[in-house]
Amino acid sequence: MRIYPNLSKPIQIGNVTIKNRMFMAPMDTGFGNNAWGGFTKEGVEYFVRRAEGGFGLLFSGGTSTDAELDGTDTILNHKQEFIATGRELNTRLSAYGAKMFMQLSFNVGRNGGLKTPSPLPRLGNPTVTTETLTVQEIHHKVESMAQAAGLCKDAGFAGVDIHAMHWGHLLDSFALSLMNHREDEYGGCLTNRIRVAKEIVEAIKRECGEDFPVTMRLALKSYMKGFDKASYDGSEEAGRTVEEAIEIGKLLESYGYGALSTDAGTLDAFYYAMPPAYVKKGYTLDMAARLKAAVSIPVLCGARMVDPNLDEQAIAEGKIDAVVIGRQAIADPDFAKKVASGKPECVRTCIGCNQGCIWGYFTSGKVGCAVNPEVGHELDCRITKAAEKKKVIVVGGGVAGMEAARIAKLRGHDVTLYEKSDVLGGNLIPAGAHVFKAEVADLCEYYKHQMELLDVDVQLHTPADAKLLRESGADAIILAVGSSPIMPRIEGIDHPKTVSGVDALLGKKAVGKKVVVVGGGLVGCEIALGYEQEGKEVSIVEALDEIMKTGDVPGMNKTMLLDAFEYYGTEILTNTRLKAVNDDGAVILMADGAEQTIPADTVILSVGYRPMPSIAAELAGCGAEIYEIGDGSKVGNVLTCIRDAYEVAHNL
Repeated sequence: MRIYPNLSKPIQIGNVTIKNRMFMAPMDTGFGNNAWGGFTKEGVEYFVRRAEGGFGLLFSGGTSTDAELDGTDTILNHKQEFIATGRELNTRLSAYGAKMFMQLSFNVGRNGGLKTPSPLPRLGNPTVTTETLTVQEIHHKVESMAQAAGLCKDAGFAGVDIHAMHWGHLLDSFALSLMNHREDEYGGCLTNRIRVAKEIVEAIKRECGEDFPVTMRLALKSYMKGFDKASYDGSEEAGRTVEEAIEIGKLLESYGYGALSTDAGTLDAFYYAMPPAYVKKGYTLDMAARLKAAVSIPVLCGARMVDPNLDEQAIAEGKIDAVVIGRQAIADPDFAKKVASGKPECVRTCIGCNQGCIWGYFTSGKVGCAVNPEVGHELDCRITKAAEKKKVIVVGGGVAGMEAARIAKLRGHDVTLYEKSDVLGGNLIPAGAHVFKAEVADLCEYYKHQMELLDVDVQLHTPADAKLLRESGADAIILAVGSSPIMPRIEGIDHPKTVSGVDALLGKKAVGKKVVVVGGGLVGCEIALGYEQEGKEVSIVEALDEIMKTGDVPGMNKTMLLDAFEYYGTEILTNTRLKAVNDDGAVILMADGAEQTIPADTVILSVGYRPMPSIAAELAGCGAEIYEIGDGSKVGNVLTCIRDAYEVAHNL
């Protein structure tokens, strides 16, 4: 059993004692709050579930306070309703010893088309220029923040967090010299540029009292080359440097802020603000440590703090005071409880895919999770014992099969899982082979541990044919047979230089110095990035007119991969098809019909997957319920496989 004494220690923010140092980050969900910022029933359950899961402090998502200038209804227009829902929430949180800070938003500025400190190009549309806030409007917004904080205090919140001097949002725009060109008391030197932050905390203290904690969400580095352009390696910084962040931190402490909740990035460099798995775990940690050395208030560190061993060590070494955990708290609401009880192997790992959480929020308006289908459904998706115990057989030990077996077993069914190979994991195994996809390998280990912990009857080396299944006496059969890589019928498909992406990742063939990856979807691009990071010379061949065009790739993942290929000088050939593989390398056909040979030591085929053959038809009339899930039904991804497995098993 691994012990985490430092993560489990209480901590003070102002006069508020928090039971441990594992905090849930502020995140908008699309279901947590209603149109004016009050808490929905779904939102209350969502936060209570994380308090039940052991988090000591929870932050709400950003909540607007200024209806007049921001064009939205706010909690100030619904005071009694907000107090009622807030008190209900805080009363329930207190049963678990958890505290909550409401995050109040000065608002988003140029990315929302709202007014900014100076005329600025609209995020993503530089042809449109924002309007400028007047001094009177600034004062109005500050007063709205103070009034909202008073309302939060009345609703039982332990403090407020200020949204936010990060992501290029409005307070960030004031603080960044790149975005603030004012010539009055709110522009020019650094103290003028963060004057608004000073006025906000002073106004809140007047409204709520000096002992009411106020924290600030602060980006330690912007990672911007300029507007709408990230600095891939952070060397070309047009925004905030760590040195400036330290000076800001010292000023914020002197103004009365009780803690600094740190992260990095802007919406212009969104893959550092919402980092995919390609960004290393704990990438802001050393920056946060420098800030902590310069201030005496607690420094909270967010951004890929998903590893409890890393978190524990950072606090033990005095680099930070607490961790702020976002997507991992979505993936496993019991993260803090499992860590505190010395069971990190039971943590369901966030895989850093961005598919269900932030991308789900952007595309559907609601946060989900690739590995946790219960997110947003905490009211109606708790696992309960089935009224009737059934004999359930699961065919296939990939992620869909293991999730189906896990849920069916939790519901009290008698579960047997058949896997034809000698190991569980399926396509999680090659997917987790990248250095930067270690969390996928961790997810695979989580599922394998769950099979042991729940005593699922796992039968390896056991192909489950129709005869075996028909004679099994099963009440329900779940087919999760998975998929296999497509290997096109081309000249040289059996050439020693040719290898599927799966076999390359599994190390079944050595990969040479010069690599051609055929297929520019997300999987192919991640394969290409992995070999670029190993120092190989990589070319990508894609039949469509751009890479990552299909498959709904999250924008921050796609942008980071494109910037990585620019950084490494990766050759990208679009409107191009593979014709053959020979001793010289890959023979390709260009859009105009011209033929070209790319010298290569290895040609990796990553053109997609096809479902394994189904035996469902052979099971008709066998007396069992038959379900087909995962890639064996329709090729998808971790999110679709786990979602469908959960849906079926939850209703057995």
